[in-house]
Amino acid sequence: MNITAERRVPLLELESQHREIREEVLPEVLRVIDSQKFILGQEVADFETEIAAYCRAAYAVGCASGSDALQLALLALEIGPGDEVITTPYTFFATAGAIARAGAVPVFVDVDENTYNIDTQLLRQAMEHHPQARAVIPVHLFGACADMDPICSSAAKHGMAVIEDAAQAIGAEYKGRRAGALGRVACFSFFPSKNLGCYGDGGLLTTDDKALAGHLASLRIHGRTHKYFHQWIGVNSRLDALQAAVLRVKLRRLDAWTEARRRNAQAYRELLEGSAVGTPAPIPYQTRHIYNQFVIRCPERDKLQGHLKENGIGTEVYYPLPLHLQPCFAPLGYQKGEFPVSEQLAADTLALPIHQGLERADLEYVSEKIRGFYR
Repeated sequence: MNITAERRVPLLELESQHREIREEVLPEVLRVIDSQKFILGQEVADFETEIAAYCRAAYAVGCASGSDALQLALLALEIGPGDEVITTPYTFFATAGAIARAGAVPVFVDVDENTYNIDTQLLRQAMEHHPQARAVIPVHLFGACADMDPICSSAAKHGMAVIEDAAQAIGAEYKGRRAGALGRVACFSFFPSKNLGCYGDGGLLTTDDKALAGHLASLRIHGRTHKYFHQWIGVNSRLDALQAAVLRVKLRRLDAWTEARRRNAQAYRELLEGSAVGTPAPIPYQTRHIYNQFVIRCPERDKLQGHLKENGIGTEVYYPLPLHLQPCFAPLGYQKGEFPVSEQLAADTLALPIHQGLERADLEYVSEKIRGFYR
């Protein structure tokens, strides 16, 4: 492909973020190295206190990744073989992968075309038809909360736990309440591309249930309650102190970075108004969208993506193949056409650069190239 770009606009650009915090974060990393205390410990405990307060949850439990957070939540709730867990097929693989790894069966429900999150009407129907379901995992996709009141109400009626997949939604709000304090337990990821990302892998769980928090904290260290004494069979999934130190520095800037993303999203909506692409706005109950991704809907998506690449603009397709059509889930028996909204979104959505390092000229350049493609 011949790229003759007027300027470069990468989808993700972490170098400028690092430059901003470098003089603050390096001494913190060095402090941890000098302490020679690398696993859990006071650094992680302090971060857990700070992030719990940020999420407005009572407790936070750090772990090794967002994928592990999902696994730990299911393990703590004793969900396993013979159980079903309801979620959406339009999400990152880890959501359903954790269910399958627990030995349970993913039950898919299509998403709402306006929010990309689980369709609450269809969810109610699925709950009626799946009495073996023990939990529902709504995903706050791309940084916007699912419609949690009807989800939690329906789940309570059927005796199901609500596990928030908030991997992309740190700081997002639903009717003024923070993601992470809306269900029984919530799962976060600190993968570097996230709004709050560490310098490697990291994850977290939040809950208002003291007993559950203690159980999760034990399960992340092989189910240990005291040194070499194990109440449960857990896993090895501990947050490194180095990562906690980085995250504590970044957390102090997170709100400013989020507001920059929100401004960029609004600028895109204004710059692309009346164009051939759709730029969905938050639904009223999504009182704070944090834009882990800014996703448009567009005709000839793949051709548009190629055109933007030629012009130096980074984009990504989240997600090109819904989970019910993934080869590894073929034994579940789902067929193409069963979840039409998820399948259509997989065919026509495209994520644009949205990070806080963008300048107004970058947004104008991206929007100009999109409009030019459809002329």
